[in-house]
Amino acid sequence: MLFYGYFREIVLNTKFGEESYMRDAIFTDHDIYLFKEGTHYKLYNKLGAHFAKINGIEGINFALWAPNAKSVSVIGNFNGWNTKCNQMNVRWDSSGIFELFIPHLKKGEIYKYHIVSKLQNQKMDKADPFAFYSEKSPLTASIVWDLEYNWSDQSWMKERKKKTSLNAPFSIYEVHLGSWKKEFGNSLTYRELGDKLVKYVKEMGFTFVEFLPLMEHPFFGSWGYQSTGYFAPTSRYGTPQDLMYLIEEFHKNDIGVILDWVPSHFPTDPYAMACFDGTHLYEHADPRKGFHPDWKSFIFNYGRKEVKEFLISSAFFWLEKFHVDGIRIDAVASMLYLDYSRKEGEWIPNEKGGRENLEAISFLQQLNAGIYAEFPDVQTFAEESTAWPLVTSPTYIGGLGFGMKWNMGWMHDVLSYFSKDPIHRKFHHNELTFSMIYAFFENFLLSLSHDEVVHGKRSLLSKMPGDEWQKFANLRLMVGYLYTHVGKKLLFMGGEFGQKSEWNHDIGLDWNWNSFNENMHKWTKDLNYLYREEKALHENDFNWNGFEWINCNDNENSVLSFLRKSSNSKIAVICNFTPVIRENYRIGVDDSGKWKILLNSDDSKYGGSNFLSKREFYTHKSLCNNKDNSLSLTLPPLGILILKHGE
Repeated sequence: MLFYGYFREIVLNTKFGEESYMRDAIFTDHDIYLFKEGTHYKLYNKLGAHFAKINGIEGINFALWAPNAKSVSVIGNFNGWNTKCNQMNVRWDSSGIFELFIPHLKKGEIYKYHIVSKLQNQKMDKADPFAFYSEKSPLTASIVWDLEYNWSDQSWMKERKKKTSLNAPFSIYEVHLGSWKKEFGNSLTYRELGDKLVKYVKEMGFTFVEFLPLMEHPFFGSWGYQSTGYFAPTSRYGTPQDLMYLIEEFHKNDIGVILDWVPSHFPTDPYAMACFDGTHLYEHADPRKGFHPDWKSFIFNYGRKEVKEFLISSAFFWLEKFHVDGIRIDAVASMLYLDYSRKEGEWIPNEKGGRENLEAISFLQQLNAGIYAEFPDVQTFAEESTAWPLVTSPTYIGGLGFGMKWNMGWMHDVLSYFSKDPIHRKFHHNELTFSMIYAFFENFLLSLSHDEVVHGKRSLLSKMPGDEWQKFANLRLMVGYLYTHVGKKLLFMGGEFGQKSEWNHDIGLDWNWNSFNENMHKWTKDLNYLYREEKALHENDFNWNGFEWINCNDNENSVLSFLRKSSNSKIAVICNFTPVIRENYRIGVDDSGKWKILLNSDDSKYGGSNFLSKREFYTHKSLCNNKDNSLSLTLPPLGILILKHGE
C-alpha cells in the first residue's frame, strides 16, 4: 500500500460532488470545535474506520484520538502488518487526532493501530475503540464494516413515545443472549433469535426485552459487563446487521428493546483501551480513582471531556444506529462514590473533602440531558443500589436525570421475606410493607434480575421454602406481588417458568419442563396480559393516585391487601403468605356492588389447589378497614387474588 502522506491536502482541496459518499467522516473545523469543547456526542461518525471517496478513489478513512502518541500507523493483512506502510498524520489543531485515507480497502478488512508513545517510545498494537465490528474472541483485531441497513420498523418508531412513556406498561424480560437457549451446545445467532426469542417473548406478553451487554467483550463469562467494544456488537452471534434484524423483529412485534451499558469501568486487556497511547488516556492514572478493586478493571476518567464524549457518543450510537429504545446504566453506585468498595486511605476525597465523585455526577447529568434532548422517546435506567437522592429527577433541579431506577431495596426485602418459612413470616411483615414508605421518592422499576440467581444465590424457585408444590405456590405468589406492586417490572429469563437450577451462562436455561414449570409459565403469561390490559396496574406507578392500602397491618395472618387505581378503574389485591386457608376473610372497599376475580394463583390451571372456585363476590354494607362496604373472601393457601370492581 502507498503511504498517503498528502491526504490532508487532497481533502482540503477536494470539492465533494454527487460521487462522494460518507464525506461526513472527514473532520471539519466545527467538529474540532465541538470535540475540544467536550460536546461532540456523535464521534462515531468521525473517529474509527469509515468508507470514503476522494478524487474518485474509494477507500477507508481512519481517524484516531491518541494525543500522547509520537506516531500511529494502520496495520492489517492488507499491508502484511507492516508498521511503516500506512503511517497516519496528526492534525495541526492540537486535538490529538491522527488521520489517514487508504485507497481501495474493502469491507471486511481486519486492522489495528500500531502506536509509538511519546512516553519512552513504548510500542503497542491496539484495536480501534470506535470499530463497528471485531473479530470473534479470542481474536482481537477490528474489522472494517458499515452500518447500512434497510430498516422496516417505521411504525414502531413513529409510535414509540406511547410505548415508552412513564404511564405505559413496562414488563421487561431480561435476557443473556448467549445462554437463553442453546442448540447442540451452541448459542443461537442474532438471526435465529430473531425468530425464536421474538416469538417466545411475544407469546409471553412481555412489553420489553432487555439484553445483558452486547458490546464486544473478550471474556464470555463476564456476560458483557467487561466491555472493550463500545461501538461494536459482539461478533459471537453475528454481524451488526444481524443484530439490527433482531431488534427490528422485536419492533415489528410491538416489543421494545433495552440494552445494558457499562460506563463505569472497562477491562485491562492490553489490546484494548487500557493505557491506550502509552498513558492512562481513558482511565485515571492514580489507582485510588482509576482501578476498581472488586472487578479488577479500570475506571473511566470522567473529568476528561474527551472521555465523556466517548461514552456519551457510545450511548447515542446504540440509540441512533440500532434503534434501541432504552439504555440501562450498570453499577451507577460505583460511579457516584469515591470510596465505593474501598477502605480508609484507599480513596481520594473530592475538592470539597467529600466522598462524592463530582466528575461522575456531572457526567451522568450530561449523559441523561443529552440523551433526552436528542432522543425524547426513549428511557434511561439506573442500577443504583444506595439511597442517592434525585436519581430520576431532572438535571435542572440537581437530579441525575434518569427515567427510572431499579428498586434494589424492594428486591432485597421481598427475597428475604420469601426465603423464610411461612410460620415465621408474621415476624417479618415489615419487609413487605417498608417499600411503600419510599415508593414514590423515585420512578422505581422492580427487578428480579440475573444478579439474584448466580454465584451461589440459587434460582428464584430454589429460594422458596417447602416441598415442590409449596415452592411453586410461593413463586407464583411472589411474581404476582411483583406485577401488582407499584413500579415497572423486570424478570430474568427462567424466572417465568420456575427454573430449578441456578443460572449458568455456559449451559443455558433448562427447557425440559414438568407440569409445575408449565403451570408457572401459564401464570406469568396471564399476569403479563392482565398487567398490559388493566391501566390500574401500570398507569400511576409513580404517585399515590395509583395505590391505596386496604390493610397493611395484618401481620398475625401474614395477609396484605391493597388497591391499584387508574382514572376509571380499581383493582383489589389480596395476598396470603402462609399455607393456611383463611375463610371468611373480610376486606373493606369504597365501591359497592360486584367484584370479580381476574386472576387467582391457586387456580388448578396454574398448579394450585383450586380451593376457591367462586369467581364473583358482592359487597356487604358493613364497616371494615374504615370503609363502608366490605367483601368476604376465602383466601387460598400461599395465594394471591386479583379482583376488579364492576366486572
